[in-house]
Amino acid sequence: MLSIFKKKDNLEKQIEEFLTTVEMGSQSFLSGITCYFSGGVETLDICLAELSALEGKADNLRREIETSLYAETLIPESRGDVLGLIESTDHVLNLMEETLQQFSVEIPDIAEEFHQLYLDLGGISASAVMAMVKAIRSYFQDLEEVRDNINKVIFYEKEADRLADMIKRRVFRMDTKLCKKIHMRYFAYHIEYISDVAEDVCDRLAIATIKRYM
Repeated sequence: MLSIFKKKDNLEKQIEEFLTTVEMGSQSFLSGITCYFSGGVETLDICLAELSALEGKADNLRREIETSLYAETLIPESRGDVLGLIESTDHVLNLMEETLQQFSVEIPDIAEEFHQLYLDLGGISASAVMAMVKAIRSYFQDLEEVRDNINKVIFYEKEADRLADMIKRRVFRMDTKLCKKIHMRYFAYHIEYISDVAEDVCDRLAIATIKRYM
């Protein structure tokens, strides 16, 4: 096991709390999507409020981690990589909040026959985020596990792409107004995009991991 922390207990706790907050955010995101298709925008707004609170907490933790890294001159050899990972991971949480926010604001009229497909797509993107968090946690605790977790993110991202493409193709073959088709495509894209950005974080993580082996 190649831990990056050694005696940097406070920094380790800050990063672990940050990663746990992102995990909780992915769960709130999925709950919000589920609530929207089962209970409407009112129940979604409860999950959105939870996710917004978590996003605010993650922002504060990110700032604390940045301060610890620079003010206390911790892990100088990996500081840039750690900051990049924390900032890009925070961006994923922001995207999940923004997506739920758009559901709340625009209240898309998704045809009932597509409800389960959107739920499945939300679940896959949430799984990609959870696997991304596990991969980042491995970077700090055990480099040997990083690659396996990155591969899981890649798998989920490809599944999200496949399912989103299927949804879009079916949507544009529906007998309905073009504006509704575009709206449905818009929300499928944004749910799918979360998994894309999670994979981008893992691309950064893969490079950071190679540098630690050198």
